[in-house]
Amino acid sequence: MPELPEVETSRRGIAPHVVSRQVTGVVVRQPRLRWPIPPLDHLLGQAVQGVDRRAKYLLIHFDHGTLILHLGMSGSLRVLDARSAPRPHDHFELQFDHLTLRLRDPRRFGAVLWTSDPPEQHALLCQLGPEPLSPEFDTDYLYAQAQRRRVAIKQLIMDSKVVVGVGNIYATEALFQAGIHPARRCDRISRRRIGDLVERIKAVLEAAIAQGGTTLRDFQQQDGRPGYFAQALHIYGRAGERCPRCGSTIKARPIGQRTSAWCPHCQR
Repeated sequence: MPELPEVETSRRGIAPHVVSRQVTGVVVRQPRLRWPIPPLDHLLGQAVQGVDRRAKYLLIHFDHGTLILHLGMSGSLRVLDARSAPRPHDHFELQFDHLTLRLRDPRRFGAVLWTSDPPEQHALLCQLGPEPLSPEFDTDYLYAQAQRRRVAIKQLIMDSKVVVGVGNIYATEALFQAGIHPARRCDRISRRRIGDLVERIKAVLEAAIAQGGTTLRDFQQQDGRPGYFAQALHIYGRAGERCPRCGSTIKARPIGQRTSAWCPHCQR
């Protein structure tokens, strides 16, 4: 499933090809994704002003509004020659003269939406927490959030109203690096350890985004990878294996309806 680093890689992959280009065609082959795709003929002749990301949403800006894209569980974007034949599950595309931006979504959990208002006011975006790599996400902020709740620390950092984009993989890895048990109650963790966790979250996301740079060429290949990439993971998905630090057996169980792995020796 595309997470924040994969979506950021998608943003960086498509932006150089579409910014300042005028839309010459809008193709909707499957109008029903997670929500119905609205009429978008008003984009014809309009130039893309910029491509941003908010949480796991891609924002394609025009003078009169913003196209909001979400890749869902299995979606990916490609920048292709406009003459390339569509393949199964290629549900939506924006055409720009000689190239096309094509959305493939086999499971149809993605979204293509439009807003003429500032995108931060959209119902899907207006209640989101800060970006994890922003200055707003710091020790003071997360510690204050933790003191107000009595949930497992992993549930806290995966709550998009607290901080966006810290999915299961990156939460698991950051907690391992910080030496914090994923089930530990968040209000019982010291400010110092919360500060360390903030830095670890930023580090694992920055490393994943940096690794994503190696996939940018795939955005112009029909058979490229789906816009995200394999991670060098220390503990996620390794239940029953040996901890890379101490050699203890990695444990796993559900926490907040998501499988959580941890080292019983390294994480307290």
